[in-house]
Amino acid sequence: MKIYDVEGFPNPTRVRMALAEKGVIDEVQFIPVNVMAGEHRSAEFRAKNPDASVPMLELADGQFISQCTAITEYIDGTYPGENLCGRTPCERAVIHMMNRRMEAGLLDAVGDYFHNATPGLGPELEAEQNPRWGLIRKRKAIETMEYLDEVLKKSDYVAGDRFSMADITAYAGLAFADFAQIEIPDRLKKLAAWRRRIASRASVAS
Repeated sequence: MKIYDVEGFPNPTRVRMALAEKGVIDEVQFIPVNVMAGEHRSAEFRAKNPDASVPMLELADGQFISQCTAITEYIDGTYPGENLCGRTPCERAVIHMMNRRMEAGLLDAVGDYFHNATPGLGPELEAEQNPRWGLIRKRKAIETMEYLDEVLKKSDYVAGDRFSMADITAYAGLAFADFAQIEIPDRLKKLAAWRRRIASRASVAS
């Protein structure tokens, strides 16, 4: 199995954490993609992944899978170990719901701010910025942090009483917020405590 990615980027981090949770990260070949040079937008890369995004999974039979949730689903269903995507229909539904909320409201919102209201990845890659939209999305990211703090007052993890891919997405979103210099409000004590717990997991250090 091959993963095309950029180490340290938010979405690749999600997949690497999922692999580490399953204990199989050493079984994967990672292929770096030169995003700064626009390699992900090349015709060759788009032929494999029309999304022009990383990470991308390549299977042994030559099939390509993109999008973090889809890749995590594949990893979760292929390898034994801690379940990340849900064991019952209800649990799966809740995990997917919360994972999408963390994607749209936190990780994607931070990304929109970073790419539109900051220098982002530089003028060659950020050719069509909309600073006003970026600031709107920054507010959305902070609102989602506040929502997540309320969620964590009622449950130990983002989607219930155990760790799941929704926690991975939220953790990566907060790391991206740090990088984009979006300050996490000090008043969100439950969120801060949850983040410390997730940071102590072996998969974060992998």
